Formats: sequence, C-alpha cells, structure tokens
Amino acid sequence: MTTEDFAGRTALVTGASRGIGHRIALELLTRGASVTITARKPEAVAEAASTLTTTAGVPPDRVLAIPGNTGRAEDREEAVTRTMDRFGSLDVLVNNTGINPTFGPLVDADLDAVRKIFDVNVVGALGFVQLAWKAWQAEHGGAVVNIASVGGLRSTGVIAAYGASKAALIRLTEELAWQLGPKVRVNAVAPAVVKTRFAEALYTGREDEAAHAYPMKRLGTPEDVARLVAFLASDAASWITGETVRVDGGLLATGALA
Repeated sequence: MTTEDFAGRTALVTGASRGIGHRIALELLTRGASVTITARKPEAVAEAASTLTTTAGVPPDRVLAIPGNTGRAEDREEAVTRTMDRFGSLDVLVNNTGINPTFGPLVDADLDAVRKIFDVNVVGALGFVQLAWKAWQAEHGGAVVNIASVGGLRSTGVIAAYGASKAALIRLTEELAWQLGPKVRVNAVAPAVVKTRFAEALYTGREDEAAHAYPMKRLGTPEDVARLVAFLASDAASWITGETVRVDGGLLATGALA
C-alpha cells in the first residue's frame, strides 16, 4: 500500500475522538482519504479533528467532526448526511464505537446496561451500515470494517456483556458480507488488550503481568489495529470479506482467556 491508496475516497470513523478510533482516522487520512469522525462530546471531537489535521499535515477541510451518539438514530443520520454533503461520497465505514458500562457475571448484570451495550455496539453499527449503503455504497461500492474484540471470540468472565455484544457484531459482519457483496466488503478486526483509556482497567498497575500472557510479550497499541483496518479497507484486500481478523499478539493461540 502507498500513502495515496485512499486518495479521492471518504471514510467515516465512529468513536474517533481518542484511542483506536482516532488512530484509525489518522491512518486513513495520511493514506489520502477525507475523514469524518464522530464522538459523543463536541469539545473532544473538535479537538480530535484539529489534532488529526496537524499531525497528518493536511488542510482542515479534509476532516469533518460531528458530535453524536452512535446509539441514536438521528445522530447516525446526521453523520452520514453531513458526510455526503461535505465530501460527496462514503467509501469506507469503520464502526469503532464501543461501550462497556458493566462488568462481571451476566446473571447479576443490570439489564438496562446490557441493553445499552447492544444498542450502541451492535444496533448502532448496523444502523450506520444501512445508512452508508443507501447513501452511497449500494451504487458505488465500498468497505466496512467493524471493530470487534477477542472477547467476542472467547469467554472472559469479566467483560461478559461486552463480549456477547462483540460476538453479535462478528456474526453481523458475516451476514452483511454475504448480503452486501459484491458491491461492499465487510470485515471485522478483533483486538486483545490495547493500551487505551478505554482498556485501562485491564492493565493499569499490572502491565508487565498482563503482557506476560502474550507470545509477543507486550500489549497492543492503537497503531497495531489501525494498520490492519487500513489494509482491510483498501484494494489490497479486494478478495477478503466476511472475515474477523485477530490482532491479539498471539493471545488466543495460547488458549488463554482474553
């Protein structure tokens, strides 16, 4: 891939004010794409857009920042409509937004919290796919990459509701790949623990211990995920669809829990 493999294309990355989503947006931007980013907090998403243009060294009009909640239909519609109005296309959709407001056994889980997890992590992702399909991809094609988790591939016992939602997202990826082909390719990536604010509770104060379980002897970085997402969204992956690719430092290969 070259630095211009997304030239003339538009990407929408949800949950991109920080962490993995922000790094994915930067990767696509530096490879030539125009990028829309969304996040719940207006100040955070505006600051993220400024950081992206400065870091990538591109004009500010290459990045569109839209505050919004992935779980709200009207916010999803606004993001897609404004993306089309600004850039005239929506070639790449990255469903990165993920929430996890509850931990522990499912038998004790707050069902309202579980419902919220699925509304954002699964229903919200599908809602964005539907809108991107109708607005652009049904006629012109494109790529969707869903950010899943190794927790969707193997039980953890700790982030059970989150893991169940990511398992549903993985299954959704397969269904959409079949239904939207050949116009649109749909893939997912499944990270293990990545060093972000979202995952801090899983490694803070015990990073060496947490990393010891990984064959690569380190935790993931947002860059690790972003590079894989860019590959799957690019023409270099033109015959790959319906896949969930682990980016986990070899963790699941050991048989260990996520």
